[in-house]
Amino acid sequence: MNCLTICLTVINTIAIIVIPLVAVELGQYLQNQAKIRDDQMWVFKTLMTYRALGWANESIYALNIIEIVFAKDKEVLEQWRICKDRLFIENPSPTDFEKIRIEKYKLLEKMAKALKYNISWEIIQNPYLPQGVIDDLTKKRDFQNSQIEILKIMGEKMNPNNPNLQNEPQEKKK
Repeated sequence: MNCLTICLTVINTIAIIVIPLVAVELGQYLQNQAKIRDDQMWVFKTLMTYRALGWANESIYALNIIEIVFAKDKEVLEQWRICKDRLFIENPSPTDFEKIRIEKYKLLEKMAKALKYNISWEIIQNPYLPQGVIDDLTKKRDFQNSQIEILKIMGEKMNPNNPNLQNEPQEKKK
């Protein structure tokens, strides 16, 4: 055997061993990246979907995993910290609510950029919310408020310490 044959045999042997290992590692890496992107997409789509309605269980869950799924994106994390700071204001005023809304929209803008979506600020700020949905939400809120008022009134009437409670007169002791 000459030197060339020996070199080719060694190279082929290394290739037979190394290439499958590299392919497996590369495949695993690509699957991990795809899963991270899917998780990021879910967070982004959830927050975009619920931005007009305010809070829902899904949007709160999405907010709570931002630091996990966007762990390598410094711009998203920084905007999330700003947004989160705004959310922890006690007794927010209407001005505070507006600032929270703007920070949430900025967060969506950073996420869109990280996901390489070309979404304008106008699209983020103007969610679609049909009047029928607004009317339905208003009716539900009014119904819930009515239930709360009824329960308050019932609680007051059932309170034994309530001076307005009509007690039956008790027999006088002789």
